[in-house]
Amino acid sequence: MAGRKTFPISAALAALLLAPGADAQDVARGEVLYAVCAQCHGDAGEGSPLALAPSIAALGEWYLEAQLQNFRKGVRGTHPDDVGGLRMHPMSLFLRTDEDVKALAAFVSRMPPPVLEPTVEGDAAKGASYYVTCQACHGADGAGNQLVKAPRLVGTSDWYLVEALKKYKAGVRGGNSGNPNSVMMAGMAASLPDDQAINDVVAHILTLGE
Repeated sequence: MAGRKTFPISAALAALLLAPGADAQDVARGEVLYAVCAQCHGDAGEGSPLALAPSIAALGEWYLEAQLQNFRKGVRGTHPDDVGGLRMHPMSLFLRTDEDVKALAAFVSRMPPPVLEPTVEGDAAKGASYYVTCQACHGADGAGNQLVKAPRLVGTSDWYLVEALKKYKAGVRGGNSGNPNSVMMAGMAASLPDDQAINDVVAHILTLGE
């Protein structure tokens, strides 16, 4: 395309470009943009609880793009009690155009899934009964479903899943009508009676990737 900037492609990125989908130059551009994100989310997209940054490598391209747009528009990350979101909202504004968002999402979605150590203690067997409700959207295998805009749960930081469910229950997330899926999640999270139930369902989710 005339006038489009080109970026050097790293050896690590070369393998990612074998995956079908986005234009190779867009993915390469996304790698350049990701240098900003890596400060909190890590070079491999593995996340950092200290930075309140979840693992994001290999999340669905469609989901990454949607969440970045939500942060940019202030649909997400503006509640005063959402510390992690309050960090992401201004950070997302470095993406000046929709093309930037698409390029970054294309790159991150093609990163290898992270290997994460469990940090949450819960009863996976008890959590399985709670997860029956979740699997209607997120799938029995936790792989997610784009048709209903439900992200993949497997490979997501367990501490982040716990915090997200707590935020939904407390109304910190899910209160903005501009994000109907988040509103729906707030209602679903309300079915978990207490913090132990949250830990249990997340412990079960961890077993789905085994």
